[in-house]
Amino acid sequence: MAATAMNRRVILKDYVEGYPSEEHMELLPATEVFLRLTSDDPPGSVLVRNLYLSCDPYMRPKMSRPLRASYTAAFVPGSVITGYGVARVVDSSDPRLSPGDLVWGITGWEDYSVVKPPVTAFLSKISHGADGGVPLSYYTGILGMPGLTAYVGFHEICAPKAGETVFVSAASGAVGQLVGQFARLAGCRVVGSAGSAEKVELLKTKFGFHDAFNYKEESDLAAALARCFPEGIDIYFENVGGAMLDAVLLNMRVHGRIAVCGFISQYNLKDDERDAVRNLSAVIAKRLKMQGFIEPDHKHLYPKYEEWVLPYIRDGTIAYVEDVAEGLESAPKALIGLFHGRNVGKQLVRIADDE
Repeated sequence: MAATAMNRRVILKDYVEGYPSEEHMELLPATEVFLRLTSDDPPGSVLVRNLYLSCDPYMRPKMSRPLRASYTAAFVPGSVITGYGVARVVDSSDPRLSPGDLVWGITGWEDYSVVKPPVTAFLSKISHGADGGVPLSYYTGILGMPGLTAYVGFHEICAPKAGETVFVSAASGAVGQLVGQFARLAGCRVVGSAGSAEKVELLKTKFGFHDAFNYKEESDLAAALARCFPEGIDIYFENVGGAMLDAVLLNMRVHGRIAVCGFISQYNLKDDERDAVRNLSAVIAKRLKMQGFIEPDHKHLYPKYEEWVLPYIRDGTIAYVEDVAEGLESAPKALIGLFHGRNVGKQLVRIADDE
């Protein structure tokens, strides 16, 4: 008889309009699952035991009814929520992966997941792991999707030069905290914004930002940016959108670059509530480069990024802060907290210890 285990799952109950709540998700009672692939699983499938789950802002649009084209498919009500995570392979018909391998990539919000093609292409084998001095949880963040996102947006799209000025919004989050440190390493002057005094202090003392401000305490964002950047902004790493983007456009320097990673301020608004961007003419007047991007388009750069960043992690040059929730049952609350600014650092959920 094949070994079995009990599997819990978190599902989306229905599509969401406005701000999501924990009640939009449900932790189902555990059911028994076989710890091996079956004939129903297509060739190339991988059965994994999930260890860490990542909570990311991009998951919010996936909770909405799919009314428009998107680079990522919406969640299906009644089905398990999916996202990035770290897992150990239990069984595999993918020739790249064997039982016992540690992987990071797209998995389910459940104890055990069968990852099927083509999604298995997004599973990457972890070659360093805990025995290499790197916590496994880092593969939900600095060594996972957020890390590559920060690297691509800053180094590949914005092409920084020493001495330039850099502004990062949502700067204490998983991506922002890295962009700020990458900018410092590149010899740039970097300023970040965050939503609490605690986070502002973290930016300046832990992550080495040259300055930071609490956007909630600023009545005029354009004036706040002019105060921090009297000669203007060369590079803006965009995580927020809305009023912040409008204010940044007024403060960009000629030939400035904007890497557009996300619009978290807009994700929970209905179509008729979303902020208009009124200063787009600055893109022409200042000859700005403004480019949206997503991490999956740049997977080929991951080996280059990993080789570059690992020494900085190991010697402590780059700091990384995680906000770890415990247990699968805490995943809905952890995800919702992102949209209320409750997390400090990268939000993730530990659902099992690696054994």
